[in-house]
Amino acid sequence: MQSASQKNNDIKILVVDDVEVNLIILEEIIKNMGYQALLAQSVKEALKIIEESETLPGIILSDISMPETDGFTFCSMLKNDPYTKDIPVIFISAMDTASDLSKGFELGAVDYIPKPFEKTEVEMRISTHLKIYTMQRDLEENNKQLNLVVARQMEKLRIEQKNVMTALARLVESREHATGNHYKNILYNSRILAEGMQLSPMFEDDITDDFIDTIESSAGLHDIGKLMIPDHILLKNAPLDEEERRIMCTHAELGARTLMDIYEGVATNDFIDMAIDIAWYHHECWDGSGYPKGLKGSEIPLAARIVKVVDVFDAMIGERRYKEPVSLVQTLAYMQENAGKSFDPDIIRVFMRIYRNFKGTDKI
Repeated sequence: MQSASQKNNDIKILVVDDVEVNLIILEEIIKNMGYQALLAQSVKEALKIIEESETLPGIILSDISMPETDGFTFCSMLKNDPYTKDIPVIFISAMDTASDLSKGFELGAVDYIPKPFEKTEVEMRISTHLKIYTMQRDLEENNKQLNLVVARQMEKLRIEQKNVMTALARLVESREHATGNHYKNILYNSRILAEGMQLSPMFEDDITDDFIDTIESSAGLHDIGKLMIPDHILLKNAPLDEEERRIMCTHAELGARTLMDIYEGVATNDFIDMAIDIAWYHHECWDGSGYPKGLKGSEIPLAARIVKVVDVFDAMIGERRYKEPVSLVQTLAYMQENAGKSFDPDIIRVFMRIYRNFKGTDKI
């Protein structure tokens, strides 16, 4: 364990004064206090010392009146540099007018030591501001550590929330589909389509890497509202009648509101917001003929427009208890015919170029 004198010796104090005798006096005081003294006779020398030193000075004592660059300018340079802005600057000068003092404090200096130097005063002011500086650094470090702990806990909570939602989404999948592949296909294919769209000038500003990561996670919650649909409707092995279809269509709003209830009081994030958008609007149509709100065109959130394409494609080419798979040729023809009706036509253009990379097409 380091002694107090060893710790003191690790602290460097930079003195900047063009008068050599002042440097000698202050060097002696600083060494007697147990600190390292770094000496410079100009601002240029001082900046070089700072640049070449492995650790920053704990305090800088600077004369005001110096040739070439004065102390006020030096202080301003230090405070405007993120690397040195936190170093306490104490002016040492015979200039002690109110205007000089005021200007120094406005520029960011923390104190003023008048010339000629009085040993006890110099020691007291150096000790005081070193303690303050050390306390500030310790507080900042503690805050950083606290923020890291909070961030880790928030990330852990976010992952736990996503895991719960994923489990619920898989529960929907296990009820409705015997194969269990639809959920995985939606996640994977949503990412593939978003990546393809990112390469298009039409979407490059809207689809970021974060957007792609988020849609891959949140797309699987698109049908979570089906948890609240009665089994005799959800599991029916024949086409739904009008009333059954009306009830089935409520799953979009039910899913979105369920997600909103689950996350009520929780700080929102991209995953939550996108999952809600997808659940609510993935049955909206480009021409406004969809449900539950009849949104049209760009009124429909982009993530929901992407998942709609992916969802319909996978549903058509996949087997369901109430239908046989539709051929890839017929499915592609349907997608193209409904561009501008059910689907965003610009997304369909990208889809037609990359659908071969989708999961599910290898089994056709």
